[in-house]
Amino acid sequence: MNTASLKQDYRERIVPILMKEFGYSSVMQAPKLQKIVLNQGLGIAVADKKIIEVAINEMTAISGQKAVATVSKKDISNFKLRKKMPIGVRVTLRGEHMYEFLERLVRVALPRIRDFKGIENKLDGRGNYTLGIEEQIIFPEINIDNIARILGMNITFVTTAKTDEEGFALLKEFGLPFKKNK
Repeated sequence: MNTASLKQDYRERIVPILMKEFGYSSVMQAPKLQKIVLNQGLGIAVADKKIIEVAINEMTAISGQKAVATVSKKDISNFKLRKKMPIGVRVTLRGEHMYEFLERLVRVALPRIRDFKGIENKLDGRGNYTLGIEEQIIFPEINIDNIARILGMNITFVTTAKTDEEGFALLKEFGLPFKKNK
């Protein structure tokens, strides 16, 4: 299944299912996936500047789009942190890149997690979902031999859904493997 077919799958299969389930009168009422945001908080980068460069390269490889460093907003002396110091990496995916990444995440990356029993089914109250990943090595784009340290990341799925039920139904239809106990 290529990315065009995932978008087509949304239009042809997922929208009618959601319309029937929630009783929408128009296809425009059906929730959509707006963007996927990958974020890595790297507080350890305060001590070592190379960590940010490595993280940017890894995140760019994983997402297929250039990642950017996030910087601190203020000084915090207890953490030896100065304003505008790089402390994280993030990338926002929309359109084709978003569908391509979703496809790889569901079909390739998540099944590679050890003892995988599904992902948590707790949304944020507005139909958005954040998935925490503990190891970046589940992505096939990362060469395990070149890894200096294991880094986790958050993957946030931003939808146009008004409620958690609608967002959950949308993401479930896209193939996210949620745990069965609901």
